[in-house]
Formats: sequence, C-alpha cells, structure tokens
Amino acid sequence: MASRLLHRLRHALALTGEGPGEVVPGPEAEEFPESSELEEDDTEGLSTRLSGTLSFTSTEDDEDEEEEEENADPLGSGAALGRRLKNPGEDGAGEDGDRNPSSDGPRSSNLLTRQLQDFWKKSKSNLVPQRLHFEVTSANVINEPPSKYVLYTIALIGPGPQEHTPAQISRRYSDFERLHRQLRQQFRGPMAAVSFPRKRLRRNFTAETIARRSRAFEQFLGHLQAVPELRQAPDLQDFFILPELRQAQRLTCTGLYQEALRLWTNAWRLQIQLGTTVDTHRTLLTLVGLAVCHQELEQPSEARLSCEQALQMLGTSDSHPLLGPFLEAHVRLSWRLGIDKRQSEAQLQALQEAGLTPTPPPSLKELLIREALD
Repeated sequence: MASRLLHRLRHALALTGEGPGEVVPGPEAEEFPESSELEEDDTEGLSTRLSGTLSFTSTEDDEDEEEEEENADPLGSGAALGRRLKNPGEDGAGEDGDRNPSSDGPRSSNLLTRQLQDFWKKSKSNLVPQRLHFEVTSANVINEPPSKYVLYTIALIGPGPQEHTPAQISRRYSDFERLHRQLRQQFRGPMAAVSFPRKRLRRNFTAETIARRSRAFEQFLGHLQAVPELRQAPDLQDFFILPELRQAQRLTCTGLYQEALRLWTNAWRLQIQLGTTVDTHRTLLTLVGLAVCHQELEQPSEARLSCEQALQMLGTSDSHPLLGPFLEAHVRLSWRLGIDKRQSEAQLQALQEAGLTPTPPPSLKELLIREALD
C-alpha cells in the first residue's frame, strides 16, 4: 500500500514539473517517517494523533492538559474523544485545513492517554466485589491407629479488614472427596469445570503432596463459592456448618461450656462469612448455643445480646417454638442486669394467653439438648 502511494505521489510531482528530488521532508516526516508516504491519505490526522505509547502508570501531567481534562467528557470515551479521533477532512478548511498535525499530535496523544487512564480507573471501581478467600493455615498428620490422615485447617477470609479472628474449619481429604462426589451427582454441568486432586496410593504424607493438596483445596472451595448455583447447595452448607454445630452441641450437653462457646462462636462467624444466615433454623440454634454457654459462664450481657438477635430474626413469628423460650430468657437476663423488660414480658404473656407457648416455657438448654442435628 505504501509503495503504491509513493508511486502515485512521484507521478503527480512529475506532472507538475517538480522533480522528486525537490521534495523536502518536513518536521513531521522526521518524527513519523510513514507520514511522508501518507500525506494525501485521509487518515493523516488519525495516525498523527494516535502516535505514541499508551501507559496506565504515567504520572506526567501538563498544566494545559489538566485544564483540558477538567472540561473533557467525564466518561473519557464520549464526544470529546470522538472529536479527537475525527477525520480532518470532515472539518472546515478554516479550522483544520491550516493546522500543523505535528504540533497538535503529541498533545492530543497525551490527552487521549489520560482519558484512557481515567476510563480504566473508573472500570476498576465497577468490578464485582471481592469474593470470600480460602487459605489453608495448617496441615497436621494425625496418627490414630489403625487410621492415619492429614487434617487441613482452612481459614475463611472475607474482603476488607478483619475485625475478628477469621472463621475456620478443619477437614480431611475424605471430607473433601465426599463433598466433590455429592456435588458432581447433583450438578454435573457446573461441576464439570471444577478440578479436584486425585487419590494417591503412596506418598500421601510427604510435604510435597500435602502442599499441593492444600493449594488444590483452596482453589476447589474458591471455585464452588464463585458459582451461585453451587454456593447455595445444601451439601456445601453442611460441609461448612454441620460438623461445627454437632461438636458444639456435644460439648454443651457434657458441660464443657468454654470449649463449646468457642465452637458456637466459630459457627456463627462461618454463617456470616458464607452468607447463610437465611437458614433460620441453624442460625437460631447457633444463637441458642451462644446464649446457653454465656449464661453458664456468668456472662449475662453477652447472653442477653444473643437473645435479642434471635428475637429480631423471629420478628412476629408467634407460632415459632423458640419464641417463647427466647422471650423468657430475655426477661430473666434483663431483670438480672437491671434493664427494662416490660415489652418482652408483655409479649411472652400474650403468647401464653393465646396458648402458643406453655407456662413456663422450656429453657433454651432443654431445647438444645433435645435438638437432633441432621
């Protein structure tokens, strides 16, 4: 293409009586050698304005450029950008016909770069919020004859600063493998793209194998959490929550309240991190465990707070079997702390008069002991 244009240019010069040797390259020809071959091409202005290198990390700002940037199109890709990419042949000769492209080119190129920078920064601010991050914090070889396995501890780290210790779970390879098998049976399509580390007959306890599986489990859980259909799967929720609730319930029933409180607290944080507090039954059961352990450990303020959270969740569900026990505990704890209890007392009396809860209602501890977790 360039050779044809050069041939046409030389032919035109020969017809006007000017020799090819009289053509003196201007400043733009020295800076952009290709412009000497494209002098009569309609894209001269475009090629001149787009010359240069785009950089999203540039910090060089000209005062004149800053003034133009303030009056530019805020989107960086609208009419202002369109005017800078406009074909010079479409404007009047009085405006652009006498303009020197070489003097306007660098300035327009820098302004175009600035606009692309702003557009890129704006697009970054519109990205999807960061998802939950999974990190294997430890992997311990457990030797319990006749079995021997690796127990992986995974921390759930949410976006933003962490106000509390991250929620965490401890699972072994067989737990992950069971979850993978269950999800593949129910979600063949979404699970087709999810990778999972295979079983090994040997070298299961080497540092290399443990490290590789740790990274694989992080990616596996991250992939499941990224797909909405998989994220809401009951089997995945059971994988995270159910073992913690069962162990916390056992410890509470045996009177090990301090150890149980740690597990109830971790289960509560797990549900918040995973966004599963919509599962009212398990969330309320967790608040029952927290209230019971705080009461047994002589922490009435914390126990009352757990009851208040449960009452807010229950709202006007007068027929819910846990409403009466939570109200009764809230009244008793408020009286102990010297806090006004008349509203909860009146609501509890109304439930008893309507026959919706026995008099007196069962205690939260009794309900927790009788609860069958499945």
